[in-house]
Amino acid sequence: MAVVDLNSDIGEGFGTWPGGPDEELAPHLTSANIACGFHAGDPSTIRRTCELAVRHACAIGAQVSYPDLVGFGRRFIDMQPAELTDAVVYQLGALEAFARLAGSRVRYVKPHGALYNAVVHHHAQARAVAEAIAQFDATLPVLGLPDSAIESASHAAGLRFVTEGFADRAYTPQGTLVPRTQPGALITDPVEAADQALQLVGRGVASICVHSDTPGAPTILAAVARALSAGGHVTQPFAP
Repeated sequence: MAVVDLNSDIGEGFGTWPGGPDEELAPHLTSANIACGFHAGDPSTIRRTCELAVRHACAIGAQVSYPDLVGFGRRFIDMQPAELTDAVVYQLGALEAFARLAGSRVRYVKPHGALYNAVVHHHAQARAVAEAIAQFDATLPVLGLPDSAIESASHAAGLRFVTEGFADRAYTPQGTLVPRTQPGALITDPVEAADQALQLVGRGVASICVHSDTPGAPTILAAVARALSAGGHVTQPFAP
């Protein structure tokens, strides 16, 4: 039996674009990665999403990204480390304000999209992200792929690192995510996703993610939650 967290990227609307099925996902989540305005999430969306997370007792996490609204944060930007550090601090401050108004606070950090993938191998950007978190609040855990540059940078900065696995994404033999541009990158079958989640937990992963924009995300997340419960695992936030 293991204690495992269930997370998803929510609050990814902007203006009149509503984003994903957040209301359907929230009841199954223990942690909510909330967009902070750079890839999605205008101020009103951030406020509503923090309130949604609090209603469902989800830990609020900052889903920080490159400043890339047009590309939804899924395009690499060769930012200078100091600029990236400041960009992450800026996003943390924005989310913290709305989290406090909702009666909570930011409890962890997870990079989004291209930044998430970059800090698997890009040591300068990984250090920049870790430095931002350490400057803002060194008690905040960092969520990311095991054996990554961001894991090393987090430890060097004195931050807690939490390993994450994806129920709805295919993996390369090297343990990284198959790029979304390649066939088979997404796992949309709920049974397959649930099986993968169980395998990941068996390998010691502490948090399982289902992306809110994966087709059928609520059904997939519900299947994962049922499979974990049936396997004797307890779901709860890693950062309560």
